[in-house]
Amino acid sequence: MDPTDPQVACFEAGVKFGSLYHQFAGTPISPDSADSLAAAMAEAIENQPHCEDVTVEIREDALRAEIEDQSADYTEFTGRFAEVEMTVDYEGVAVETSMRMDGDYPLMAVDDVDAPE
Repeated sequence: MDPTDPQVACFEAGVKFGSLYHQFAGTPISPDSADSLAAAMAEAIENQPHCEDVTVEIREDALRAEIEDQSADYTEFTGRFAEVEMTVDYEGVAVETSMRMDGDYPLMAVDDVDAPE
């Protein structure tokens, strides 16, 4: 049995989140570089097929708090420093996804699937 268009659309969203997270995890980040890293992340993922829109916002409060307790003026990027929203469109099926913190874990979720009837 072939996957349905909504299943493929959700799979595509998962591929994009995996790429976003693992491509940028460990990247040095500071409050001064936060905006440019967020833009680079969004632009890189928007290049992928079926990706309609990506918004990356750096949680600068969490970033500043992390750096405050260190001797360096930067830290490594992890999911706890970002809120991400992404829209994937596959064959007319729009999938809305997000990444946000769930306790101390960056949770990537499918928020809505809009499939034509």
